[in-house]
Amino acid sequence: AVLCFLRPISAQCAARAVEQRLVGLPLTLPALMPESTSGPSPHITVVVHPIVLLAAVDHYNRVAKNTKRRVVGMLLGETHKGVTDVTNSYAVPFEEDERDPNIWFLDHSFHEAMFAMLKKVNAREKLVGWYSTGPKIRPGDLKIDQLVRRYCQHPVLVIVDVKPKELGIPTEAYHGVEEILEGKQQQWTFQHVPCEIGATESEEVGVEHLLRDVKDTTISTLANQVAQKLGSLKGLAARLSEVDGYLQNVLSGRLPVNHRIIYQLQDVFNLLPNLNVQELVQAFAIKTNDMSLAIYLAAVIRAVVALHHLIDNKLTNKEKESAADKEKEKEEKKEEKDKDEKPADEKPDDTKKGAK
Repeated sequence: AVLCFLRPISAQCAARAVEQRLVGLPLTLPALMPESTSGPSPHITVVVHPIVLLAAVDHYNRVAKNTKRRVVGMLLGETHKGVTDVTNSYAVPFEEDERDPNIWFLDHSFHEAMFAMLKKVNAREKLVGWYSTGPKIRPGDLKIDQLVRRYCQHPVLVIVDVKPKELGIPTEAYHGVEEILEGKQQQWTFQHVPCEIGATESEEVGVEHLLRDVKDTTISTLANQVAQKLGSLKGLAARLSEVDGYLQNVLSGRLPVNHRIIYQLQDVFNLLPNLNVQELVQAFAIKTNDMSLAIYLAAVIRAVVALHHLIDNKLTNKEKESAADKEKEKEEKKEEKDKDEKPADEKPDDTKKGAK
């Protein structure tokens, strides 16, 4: 029994030991403790289905539209090989004090009743977490996550931005982990989980049918492409400013150093091209010139074709005008000929009348 406690233990093992009333034994933690003591996260990727987004937006519009409040609900789905599919959700009564975010109320009795009813409809859907319309993480979210943890061992938090200001996925997923900071006690924090939007074949058909009524047919495809590129650049600028703000907070000491984030940023910067190398600069310039030449030739060809169509249009209009003039002259000549023939026909009639 003593040898088993010489191994690195997790927080769950320690809690189990306390429950078994083994507090009298000296539980020595190893010198090198892992960053997270809550065990490996089962959530590698979170896939949010469209019906969940529609339900969250509908919940917000019914309860907290045009206010600074947020709404909270539960997420249903299943987890398989690290991929959590969020296929359904339902709203839960939630209130919080705007002045003190640590004061909040979540009706877990309503949650238990709703979950029991939905389980009768689809037994495969299990509680996988909860959602919030944030649009950011708030101080009371850790306590809410601890409450949801009573019903789900590893709940996931999905923040749905109902009013996105930039182009991109309007969802962010987080998972609560227990970390040990240098010289401090263990504390719970949220760890980011990759999130994406996914749908089954039937859901894709329904979403495409709904988007037909949403799309503006007056806007051309080129305008849509330009708007999408502009939105992507705005999103990139927002992400870069967020990274800059994080690094400034780390330098000033307001945030602790997270080596995992620093390593990821270093990988991003290593992928950038080194423009100090002359060969790379020359290759980059050649590639840019080739692309610019293709764009220039396309513009010249388009201008020549446009001029060709303009000249053809003018020639066609002239031919039509000349044909119309000829037809008009023929009609005028015919009318004059008819006028000349009528008096000649009327003279014999006058002579006959005079003879009578």
